[in-house]
Amino acid sequence: LWFIGFQFAQAMLFAVEEINNSTDLLPGISMGYKIHDACASIARGVTVALALANGNEEVFAPSMGGCTRSAQVQAIMGETFSSPSMAISTVIGPFYIPLISHFATCACLSDKTKYPSFLRTIPSDYYQSRALAQLVKYFGWTWVGAIRTDDDYGNNGMATFTETAQQLGICLEYSVSVFRTDPPDKIRQIVDIIKASTSKVIVTFLSPTDLYVIIQELSLHNMTGYQWVGNEGWIFDFHTAAMDGHHILDGAIGLSIPKAHVSGMREFILDVKPLNSSSNKLFTEFWEKLFDCKFKLSESSDGNPKECTGHEDVTVVQNSFTDMSLMPIFNNIYKGVYAVAHALHNILSCNKTCNKKVKLDPFKILQHIRKIRFTTKEGDEVYFTENGDPAAKYEIINWQPTENVNAHIFIFLIATLSTQVPLSVCSENCPPGTRKILQKGKPVCCYDCLKCAEGEINSITCVRCHPEFWSTEGRNACVQKEAEFLSYEEIMGALLTAASLFGTCMTAVVAFIFFRYRHTPIVRANNSELSFLLLFSLTLCFLCSLTFIGRPSEWSCMLRHTAFGITFVLCISCVLGKTIVVLMAFRATLPGSNVMKWFGPAQQKLTVLGFTLIQVIICILWLTISPPFPFKNFKELKDKIILECALGSAVGFWAVLGYIGLLAMLCFILAFLARKLPDNFNEAKFITFSMLIFCAVWITFIPAYVSSPGKFSVAVEIFAILASSFGLLFCIFIPKCYIILLKPQKNTKKNMIWRLPRLGGAGRVWGHSQDSSWAPQSWSAPRGMRKLNLCE
Repeated sequence: LWFIGFQFAQAMLFAVEEINNSTDLLPGISMGYKIHDACASIARGVTVALALANGNEEVFAPSMGGCTRSAQVQAIMGETFSSPSMAISTVIGPFYIPLISHFATCACLSDKTKYPSFLRTIPSDYYQSRALAQLVKYFGWTWVGAIRTDDDYGNNGMATFTETAQQLGICLEYSVSVFRTDPPDKIRQIVDIIKASTSKVIVTFLSPTDLYVIIQELSLHNMTGYQWVGNEGWIFDFHTAAMDGHHILDGAIGLSIPKAHVSGMREFILDVKPLNSSSNKLFTEFWEKLFDCKFKLSESSDGNPKECTGHEDVTVVQNSFTDMSLMPIFNNIYKGVYAVAHALHNILSCNKTCNKKVKLDPFKILQHIRKIRFTTKEGDEVYFTENGDPAAKYEIINWQPTENVNAHIFIFLIATLSTQVPLSVCSENCPPGTRKILQKGKPVCCYDCLKCAEGEINSITCVRCHPEFWSTEGRNACVQKEAEFLSYEEIMGALLTAASLFGTCMTAVVAFIFFRYRHTPIVRANNSELSFLLLFSLTLCFLCSLTFIGRPSEWSCMLRHTAFGITFVLCISCVLGKTIVVLMAFRATLPGSNVMKWFGPAQQKLTVLGFTLIQVIICILWLTISPPFPFKNFKELKDKIILECALGSAVGFWAVLGYIGLLAMLCFILAFLARKLPDNFNEAKFITFSMLIFCAVWITFIPAYVSSPGKFSVAVEIFAILASSFGLLFCIFIPKCYIILLKPQKNTKKNMIWRLPRLGGAGRVWGHSQDSSWAPQSWSAPRGMRKLNLCE
């Protein structure tokens, strides 16, 4: 005799009597009932369900009249377990007889295509399984074992848990099934698996009887210290805790149906009296087992049971029948009976009276039960979802031992009372800055830790930082990369700025000296206006290097290359003009030659303007088609952002440089041809040296620029600009300043004249004319020599 099953029956009787005594619900209608024992057997459950549906009093006697009569019951309360409920619902489902279970939680029963008439007042394991997985994840247990009852309840519940656990990153080291009738060898095998495992958390989907089989074997091996995670089937059962004498389940945590109270139900269940009648054998056996007695027997000296009187006090007995810890399940039975009553109340259009002429059929009752929504006297709202399930509500229970070593107390809380949560992982969490490397042949929860590469931070795997960020030394965070550009604040930028300003000041000093001594022969030689224009262009060359320093912007990027290209062309054009004048003047040696009229001051200025205008056009086309723009270079350096100016059009950039190079080479060639002309006044040798320096600087600039990283490429370009500018300034103007300031005796017209030797001692004189250009002068030949009249 199972006392708990008897309690379930008493709970149903309490609800029926309460409804029959109510004037509000089904007034004038009395509910009746039939009780059959399914004996926890699927076959027996199907048999008694058919008996209830057909109204056969003799359960095992075949019906002589067939199954043509209307059903004798309008709804069936039960079954307690999932597997019998599935079988019963499969059989009676086609007849749409409502089957309302108080304890069958298998999620499979929510399938209305298979079980169209099944409803329940306990939540589906669909929610419990997922809630258990979330509970395990909450405590950080990623390496667990699993034990389940080998039936529909355990297999379906564990399957859902396993699916959810995998989604949450939880791994099962083992998953075994057990049934109460399994042979001892299989039970010992399960215990050996638990003993050999490294996980310290055991998740269960077990019935109390199946759990008891496992606990007995574990106690023989003294296997304590495991963290048990229990399903509602046993976690809230006082009897399960009481049987754990070896404290195998200490600290267990799990989900339970919320606590409930139904006023008057406890007193009703305990108010039971035996009926001394052979027709009520059930109550007689119940009473004899409850008090360990026998009717019409007396206690003897050899320990035989005493005689039952039928007046024993039930309240003094301490056993599973008097325990009310299953009140939440009793409440589920209570709500199921009331659901049927409310459906009948609506069908019969009850108000003060009911319409008793309405013909009842199970399908109509089933449809109304699915739609009911009411509140019990304790304030619980009752309704069913489209799958026939109630709203899912759970409490979390933690077991802690009391002073009584044979008992536990239930603690309703979110976290365990222990000072430290047990640890159950296959591999420790990887430290910051490392990533997980799965161990071959093992689940994903087993891994080794490998340090992340530079520029990555750890997560489940190493994740590369955003291009503008870089990982810290510990690889645990991404920080903003340092922006690198040639700035005025750093030493290199300051030195280049100082060099640029120094060159500008020197050029200004030279210009001042030339202006102060502008009427002297050495200044007036070879067109002084070109000299001042050259000094002006050199000043711009020194200053344009400053545009390369500082954070690149849209305007600075466009200005730096175009300003550099135009100023250098202006500078080289002036040098080229001076070179052509010197060369042509000394090459015009024939009497009556008219070549120099094509290289006068006006033509020289037009030449400079023409050469410069070509570069201006190139720059305008470059800026119009694809101008330079600020660019963040993430590839050059891993841990820094290089702020630089992208060329835009590479063709435009190299066209600017190529044109400068072309003019420089032309100037160098012409100056080289004129290098042996008279030293007194001739600039050709100095121009040759300056162009040699200029070309050398810019030829070496290209590989240095290409190979220099980051801001150093900008520094190389600035250095090339400054070096070539200083080369022109020193080679062309410093020798003249030396004569002007330190050798003024050489700054005379006499020293600016050179005689060209001829046959017979004759020669011609070159002197300075009033138009600031060097030209042959008339001279009186000595006796015996021919006089040449040379044009200026």
